[in-house]
Amino acid sequence: MTLMEAAAQADELAQSGDERQLATLRQQWDDEVESAARSSDYRERAVAYRAIGQFRYRQKLELLRRGLEDDSPAVRGSALVSVQGLSKTSPGLVNSMRPLLHSMASTDANQAVRRLAIVCLRNGSAQRETIVLLNGLAEDDDEDAELRNSARSVAAELKKRAGAKS
Repeated sequence: MTLMEAAAQADELAQSGDERQLATLRQQWDDEVESAARSSDYRERAVAYRAIGQFRYRQKLELLRRGLEDDSPAVRGSALVSVQGLSKTSPGLVNSMRPLLHSMASTDANQAVRRLAIVCLRNGSAQRETIVLLNGLAEDDDEDAELRNSARSVAAELKKRAGAKS
């Protein structure tokens, strides 16, 4: 079985709530995930960073942060997919990485990576600086239309959440 197949199986186990089997699979693949994340091949690194989210590896957040800073857009994108998945139930992960996500959303050279960073910000708490950043991106005519739409949508959702807390 490959790491990609094991990660897909882990995701199925997590979705079905089989925590015992998931823990066993995590233990079996822990070293392979670490090794693949350090590979010189960006494709192996991308699989590893995506696997962190599929395995629900909350103890590998520092490793995941390194993936967000990788030279390869494919690796950064895979790491963002994991951040997005791991942060669905708790805003803590996004909140801890907020400055990095802000930077990625506004300046990453890859448009897909920028949109993924914006999507991740949706799972964080509704903080003013995030809403201001997203509104700025949404109103910037020099930005890609899909990026502007993503920023507008996430900003509106965060504003709505912030208003509900008031």
